[in-house]
Amino acid sequence: MIDVRPFDSLGGADHGWLQAKHHFSFASYFDPARAHWGALRVWNDDTIAPNTGFPPHPHSDMEIITYVRKGAITHKDSLGNTGRTEAGDVQVMSAGAGVIHSEYNREPEDTQIFQIWIEPDRRGGPPAWGARPFPKDDRSGRFVVLASGDGGDGEALPIRTDARVLGATLKAGQVVDYPLGARRHGYLVPAVGAVEVDGVRVGPRDGAAITGVDTVRVKALEDAEIVLVDAA
Repeated sequence: MIDVRPFDSLGGADHGWLQAKHHFSFASYFDPARAHWGALRVWNDDTIAPNTGFPPHPHSDMEIITYVRKGAITHKDSLGNTGRTEAGDVQVMSAGAGVIHSEYNREPEDTQIFQIWIEPDRRGGPPAWGARPFPKDDRSGRFVVLASGDGGDGEALPIRTDARVLGATLKAGQVVDYPLGARRHGYLVPAVGAVEVDGVRVGPRDGAAITGVDTVRVKALEDAEIVLVDAA
């Protein structure tokens, strides 16, 4: 089953400094049919104005993955971590028993991010944060694991849940397969460009909820940059 959720159908909010679209119920947006997808709880498509951002606020018991699409995001938290994550790169915060953090766009242009929340396998534990670059050329024509709960996924950032976050860049006409597994929950969003997922068109920033599929086949209808979550 592939359920396409067009960008224009997503929930959202206009906060002035923040233009937000919500693939799943979040804050004042609630849709019981889009409360979660397996362990995937949040996928927000955020555009943050220059020199603005999220002031210090708490989180607990959530794996929070930030995929930067344009610009950069600057992180600071109560653990003493600070970092600037640029377009194409990824940061992960395991909120654990509790952490306070802020996220600001310190750039002279808009910053665009996907913020993805996945429920952890277990509650509590010490919070943690990490970030690393993932050059788009390394993802050309193939999926690269960006974050994973499987310690065998090479240089992927660790998360505390049975899930993977993957990225790929495809030229028009290229095809890439991913062995999802029929019992898993896949959620795919093209950050740029349109694709076909098992023959079903998914436009830029649309969401595709996938289940009951052993292998997902993605064909780029135009040059595309895609992000996929594989969750229990």
